[in-house]
Amino acid sequence: MAVEWLLVCHACITLLVVVSCLCGQWPIFQGTFVERIHYFLTFGIYDYFLRFVEFVFGSKYRDSVLSVEFYCCDRPNPILQIIYLAIIGGTYYFIVKSSFSYIPGYYLSAVHRYTSLLAVGVGVLLFLLTSFSDPGTVTAKNVSKYLTAYPYDNAIYTQKECRTCKIPKPARSKHCNICDRCVARFDHHCGWMNNCIGEKNTRYFMAFLLWHFLICLYGAIVLGLVLAGQLKEFKVIYLLTAFYGIENSFSSLFPHVVQWLLGSYNTQILLMVFLAVVSLLLMGFFGYHAHLCLTNTTTNEKFKWQEYISWKRKVNEAKVSAAALKASISGMSVEKKPPESKWRAFFRRSPLEDAEAVVKNNIYDKGILCNLYEVVFPLSTRPSFSRSESKLD
Repeated sequence: MAVEWLLVCHACITLLVVVSCLCGQWPIFQGTFVERIHYFLTFGIYDYFLRFVEFVFGSKYRDSVLSVEFYCCDRPNPILQIIYLAIIGGTYYFIVKSSFSYIPGYYLSAVHRYTSLLAVGVGVLLFLLTSFSDPGTVTAKNVSKYLTAYPYDNAIYTQKECRTCKIPKPARSKHCNICDRCVARFDHHCGWMNNCIGEKNTRYFMAFLLWHFLICLYGAIVLGLVLAGQLKEFKVIYLLTAFYGIENSFSSLFPHVVQWLLGSYNTQILLMVFLAVVSLLLMGFFGYHAHLCLTNTTTNEKFKWQEYISWKRKVNEAKVSAAALKASISGMSVEKKPPESKWRAFFRRSPLEDAEAVVKNNIYDKGILCNLYEVVFPLSTRPSFSRSESKLD
């Protein structure tokens, strides 16, 4: 029973850490211990580490740590790319060493030895394609093409000049401080790719996320079938019920089966759990970006729209408050009107409700099919925009 309780505690702690790290900023967790754990994991632990270094070694070593942080987080570097290759290579190596001896098995054929290698190879290819492809760099030579492709909406994008590149700033573009360049249809800078995700490589990034979700899911299922095949081959269920007198029910057999698997195939179980957790994380990340693609919105624009709507709502509320104050002042100087019916006042719509109703008008959203077509075939790569650029030149 100690093993089962240890597994339950481990699962609960892992779930708490994952939820706190990914969802600790959600409004539902505001003021709870989940929010505090999120702050500690994302900011607090690093702040305490800096204080410890300064206290023990002095401010000179603290500045050295900050210099390393600047290189790792604020400058292009291949550190996370190397870590990705180490993770995918190490995971595949451990799977080969621990589980390929059971393939072919009761539920698996020998073809999975080759399809797994092919799947990992395609994943690495998509990673390299996303990492080293042009995200849509805006320069003085091609800026006219992007100005034609993406018109200003006069809401979150207005005509202006990039202060660093000294060229007109097309709508939907942003100057990446890490790469030091303007990127068309900028989504975000991805440290894992050591590259920006923009107009021209969003398609590769989405393919990378989807493929790696499928790889992890495929690996978890294959390892699960390996374990199921070993249970079948050694007739574990039959031995537990026939010789040990355990009731033939899921609740009775499950702890004993888990204990037997942990004793004999703990490496496969750890790998299967790891792949299952990573596949869930990738599924959520892919779903988030898929929603952005279907609505023709970028991560950068999502935050811009939040700021714009919040600002517009405050402006409208200020206008309503000013109008109400003006009406009350003018009402004091005119003849007193008969009191309004309580029922009419109760059902009357408050002016503040109209002030809060700010509509997001995304002019770049042209429907699901057109939005997907724009991701797969970026606007700047189409012949029509190339011809328009040559006319402008």
